[in-house]
Amino acid sequence: MGVSLRLNRVVLGDALEILRTLPDDSFDVGVTSPPYNKGERDKGWLVDKVVYRGASDSKDEEEYQKEQIAVLNELYRVIKPGGAFFYNHKLRWKRGVLLHPYSWISKTLWTVRQEIIWNRKIAANIRGWRFWQVDERIYWLYKPKNGNLIGEELASRHALLTSVWEIPPEREVPHPAPFPLELPVRCIFSVMDEHKGIVIDPYAGSGTTLVAAKLLDMDFLGIEISPNYVHYAQERLAKCEEERGRALEEMARHRVEKTFKERKERGGWVGRHRKT
Repeated sequence: MGVSLRLNRVVLGDALEILRTLPDDSFDVGVTSPPYNKGERDKGWLVDKVVYRGASDSKDEEEYQKEQIAVLNELYRVIKPGGAFFYNHKLRWKRGVLLHPYSWISKTLWTVRQEIIWNRKIAANIRGWRFWQVDERIYWLYKPKNGNLIGEELASRHALLTSVWEIPPEREVPHPAPFPLELPVRCIFSVMDEHKGIVIDPYAGSGTTLVAAKLLDMDFLGIEISPNYVHYAQERLAKCEEERGRALEEMARHRVEKTFKERKERGGWVGRHRKT
């Protein structure tokens, strides 16, 4: 059965190859941000010296998109029915042509439950060809259960966080494109709430998703092609208690005084279409 479900570790290897060894319907939720295929020479002057260790970020675009479709379909297979996957990517332009992640996500098996805007508040490339791009996208992908394309309702304390997430980028991790710990904590905590489960990240990088999972008392499996980042992620997991404060701060944002249902039952304000 290959890697099987030996959990709570980081596997060294290619994401697609390792995913193909994993059993069906094994994980509850996943979070990842793949290499963006921006080209080693097209990263902007702020990150012109950034190099992904152990992998190229400059592939033929058609090949790149086909690979992402294959990875996402393997993730669909290994996620349980009713499970979710959060896929972080961004809009790119090549020679003036917009490359939108939805163009390949829409070709996968997943149901897109929501597109979330991640407002990073800073731009990596500050040339003036366009308004400075401070946003990235997070696609909440859903694997339907029993033909239900909608899925279960989020608890009010999670839903109130809205579809625009204002989270500053990570500054403390030695990786060219890490997302901040708060991002996977929000993803996992929102869909799992108080339930325990198993988390997967096929592009584990510096281990941010895995640290979030461990701090939330989840089991996890990470896949990473770079030996350097596997080693760093393992070290980070061993010292994850040092990051618990950040996770707790994010979880504290998930609160609501009254749910929508409670407001409605008590005749409180529930929106401008409230019936009197």
